[in-house]
Amino acid sequence: MTIKDPTMEKDYDIEVTAKPVYIEEQSDPDSQRYVFAYFISIENKGTVAAKLISRHWIITDSNRKVEEVKGLGVVGEQPHLLPGQKFEYNSGCVLETEVGTMEGSYQMHADDGHQFDARIPVFTLSIPRTLH
Repeated sequence: MTIKDPTMEKDYDIEVTAKPVYIEEQSDPDSQRYVFAYFISIENKGTVAAKLISRHWIITDSNRKVEEVKGLGVVGEQPHLLPGQKFEYNSGCVLETEVGTMEGSYQMHADDGHQFDARIPVFTLSIPRTLH
C-alpha cells in the first residue's frame, strides 16, 4: 500500500489543459485523412519550479488504432516553469477517422531534484457535427 504525502501533491502540481481544433482545409475525408491542431496550456500550480523533460502521448482513433509518441520536450523546447508560470504551445496530429482521443503525460524534473509525471487528461478530437 502506498501512502501519498499530501504536501508533495501541492509542491508538484502541474495543470495541463488542451483545446483541439479540426483543420478542414488540410483534411481529406475521401482519403481518410483528418487533421487536427491542439492548443496546450501547462501551468505550474505547485510550490516548486520544474522543467518539462519529455512527453508521452497516446493517440487513439475510433477504429481503436493506437499510436504512442515519445520524445524530448515539446515543440523543440524544454520549458522551465516557476510556481504560477504558464507555458503554451500548439501542435497537431492526423487521424484516419473522424473522431479520436489524445492523452498522456509530461515527465517533469523539479528544481529540488524530484522527478514526476504531469498527467495530460484525455481530450477528444472530432470533426464538427460528429459528436453531440
